[in-house]
Amino acid sequence: MLEWKNIDTILLDMDGTLLDLNFDNHFWLEFVPRRYAQKNGLTIEQAKLQLVPQFKEMEGKIEWYCLDYWSKTLKLDIAGLKAEIAGLIAVLPHVTEFLTAIQQSPKQLILVTNAHRDSLDLKMEETCLSPFFDQIISSHDYGAPKEAQSFWTQLYKHQPFDKQRTLLVDDSLAVLKSAKLYGIKYLISISKPDSQLAKREIIGFPAIEDFRSLMQL
Repeated sequence: MLEWKNIDTILLDMDGTLLDLNFDNHFWLEFVPRRYAQKNGLTIEQAKLQLVPQFKEMEGKIEWYCLDYWSKTLKLDIAGLKAEIAGLIAVLPHVTEFLTAIQQSPKQLILVTNAHRDSLDLKMEETCLSPFFDQIISSHDYGAPKEAQSFWTQLYKHQPFDKQRTLLVDDSLAVLKSAKLYGIKYLISISKPDSQLAKREIIGFPAIEDFRSLMQL
């Protein structure tokens, strides 16, 4: 149980926290390799052998989340490809109920995502979640991913908050570790960010499978 009376600001991640990570996993691990293979006369297996190491190399960097970077690198319209399968974008269970409860409280609610603005706008259009938030922040606004301390420094500069009275919910352990280093007190992970994969065992942070566990505001 969270000490809700001691929390003024709630920071929520998007992909894997509010939205089913299955969309992104399918997009990067299946759909992009398929289109890359078609464009370059490769089998899907050959395409994956080329792409997966490139993806791994950029993990945790701002480029990994940048659609412009991947469009240029792979010579594919990444934003356009995302739009093609936008119907697969889905909100995770009990997210809307939680957001509604927060919206009816005096707490500040901010979306903090590493998603590129093109991807963010597409997902907000598909899910209609944007009205719930007081602010929507993309790490691309600051030129640094949430894994970097400079992200939190700039977030605080533009959207001041009390670290000791702030909650962050995020499926990325690297992001949670960065937030902990910055001094954010309340940190929660998501154990089932992809509805099609098994529940993860989370070490180092309290974890929830879905937002029902946090509904006692």
